Amino acid sequence: MPDRVTLADLAAHAGVSVGTVSRALSGRGDLAPATRRRVLTAARALGYARDPAAGGRPPGSARLVDLVLGGYHNAYSDEVTAGARSAAAAAGYDLVLTEERDTPDDDWPMRVRRRGSAGVMLGLISPTASQLAALTDADIPVVLMDPQAETSRGLTSVRTTDRAGARTAALHLADRGATRFAIVVGSPPYRYGRARHEGFVEGLREVRPGSEPVVLEADWGAVAAREAAVPVLRRLHPGERLGVFACSDEMAAGVYAAASATGRSIPHDVLIVGFDDLRSARWLTPPLTTVRQPIREMAAAGVTALTDAAAGATLSPAPIFLPTRLIPRGST
Repeated sequence: MPDRVTLADLAAHAGVSVGTVSRALSGRGDLAPATRRRVLTAARALGYARDPAAGGRPPGSARLVDLVLGGYHNAYSDEVTAGARSAAAAAGYDLVLTEERDTPDDDWPMRVRRRGSAGVMLGLISPTASQLAALTDADIPVVLMDPQAETSRGLTSVRTTDRAGARTAALHLADRGATRFAIVVGSPPYRYGRARHEGFVEGLREVRPGSEPVVLEADWGAVAAREAAVPVLRRLHPGERLGVFACSDEMAAGVYAAASATGRSIPHDVLIVGFDDLRSARWLTPPLTTVRQPIREMAAAGVTALTDAAAGATLSPAPIFLPTRLIPRGST
């Protein structure tokens, strides 16, 4: 049987000191992310199995679940946090809010390891291979909520029925008397945005064969959506009714601003459907018809999967889908 790999072996392989190897593996100390990655890569390459008694908090030793988002100052993150916190509390866990910083020195996976969290849910984030390795090497399970890209890494994900929801938006706009159609798509074209685009086109072809929507691109924000929609609204002829599907409620708000800027009436000239059903959808005038994705329920399902895994259940790589629902309001 080959000799057990030692810290000295890892240090030699990674070109660092034994002390640096120890700190990198235990998650202690201030190390450059690149140094930690080099040590973890060496550990995987040499097949190093860390002795839990060697120091550092073992994974799952604290009844904590980490929620990692890119930010916590918007309506979407409020919904995610509320759902995740409720599910964690129901299982007897505390929820830790971790913000991903888009900087090279952000080392949030190591902070999670130091806490000994029972699991991590990542919301609207595409983790790097090194970030995932830092967690999987510590046997910390990961669930992706609404991943931005398709993943082949075998991770559990929680999603909504984006394509089916967008299809119902197309059917609804046609039923309410739209004579022309447009879709505001998000850029970058994330996985869920592509699915919503495809679903809307599919539904439109079903009820209005030969009708192709005008495609407007925006950066998932209201300002860009307004700028994209203004030229189309200015070209509306008398008697035409433009049915607009925006792939997010925020972009739908931009279409409202474009209608105001061009003197178009909602819903007489322009009918608008959004996607999300954030609280701001009800504050628009008239209130926004939208496709509701069950954000709180999705977050709760992700946290429940993690706490079940901490209790011994196996995480399945099959996505967990929660259905959308069209919420008709004054904009249509």
